[in-house]
Amino acid sequence: MSTKFVLNETSYFGQGARENLAGEILKRGFKKIFLVSDKSLVEAGVTRKVEEELKKANIAYDLYSKIKPNPTIGNVLDGVKACRRAKADAIVSVGGGSSMDTAKGISIIMTNPDRADVRSLNGLSNTKNKGLPLICLPTTAGTASEVTINYVITDEERKIKMVCVDPNDIPILAIVDTELMASMPKGLAAATGLDALTHAVEGYITKAHNLMSDMFHMQAIKLIFANLTKAVNDKDPNAIEMMGYAQYIAGMGFSNVGLGIVHSMAHQLGAVYDTPHGIANAMLLPTVMRFNGEDPATAQRFREILCEIGRPDAANLNDQDVINTFVWMISELSKSVGVTQKISDYGAREEDIEMLAEKAMEDPCKPGNPRDVTKEDFIRLYRQAM
Repeated sequence: MSTKFVLNETSYFGQGARENLAGEILKRGFKKIFLVSDKSLVEAGVTRKVEEELKKANIAYDLYSKIKPNPTIGNVLDGVKACRRAKADAIVSVGGGSSMDTAKGISIIMTNPDRADVRSLNGLSNTKNKGLPLICLPTTAGTASEVTINYVITDEERKIKMVCVDPNDIPILAIVDTELMASMPKGLAAATGLDALTHAVEGYITKAHNLMSDMFHMQAIKLIFANLTKAVNDKDPNAIEMMGYAQYIAGMGFSNVGLGIVHSMAHQLGAVYDTPHGIANAMLLPTVMRFNGEDPATAQRFREILCEIGRPDAANLNDQDVINTFVWMISELSKSVGVTQKISDYGAREEDIEMLAEKAMEDPCKPGNPRDVTKEDFIRLYRQAM
């Protein structure tokens, strides 16, 4: 049996890494750039740092910034129209998951016009053509969209998040410039960092995990536990840089082996209540990990993690103590960066739980969970997270 791994072509890391952007564009012969970034980053002057690199090299570009925090089908379709008007031959995305995911949707439809409904991209896609060349400069340390084959678009009409999985959307170039990440406000840094932790933990225990993905996910978990608090609370430059690596490394793993039901449940909170994705994951992670830990094989995976993040005594703990310790450490990390909310704080209501559970049952991340899950399980888990 073979194991397939898909990674992007080239990546740059470190402070000031954006200085490599213009050279890469010119080397590849691109003539016109479609620059995708969200309005808040434009207003904060973060996008301007990338625009300056394009201007210095006399590279023509058009800016598109009509993007919601949970990007929608409408955002993508408006972007496609703007990209066509610009006659761009490459896309550069500056921002977090919302900007990068929107850019991926635009990229795919530009070269696969038969998918212009966007809805047909949901799930495992079979698009024929590679997307319009895409370069990503993340400004958050969480989604890892710059290195994955995944993107998430909200269908506002049906109130669902579409998880699009397509090797044709993977960026040709990632530039992880920690100077761009340093501009994150504390709340966003916490949310995206905990999103990265969820990717790493779910990826480590997913049914499809393998030797390669285990290596990436374990290293990401260790880096996040060691650096998230300092990156968020102290704005420590080295910690921010390590979080940039951690989220990217986690992306290398989960992009190839999938995730689990933390994401299945979080996607519904985002689609129905517009809950920020990282916060949704952070609120659900302890509850779901306690559920998953009831599987002895998963408890053993938790034991392995604990032994690597400062609890070598976990090697001698019984399964229940392992579960309790692991969930406690996740909860304490969340508290240390100010994330203490419950899903009810973001609008979740008891009368919505059955509807949320039904939607979670259809989520593409569900099959990867180490434990099989029923609608009744989802109802119970949402209720516990209230």
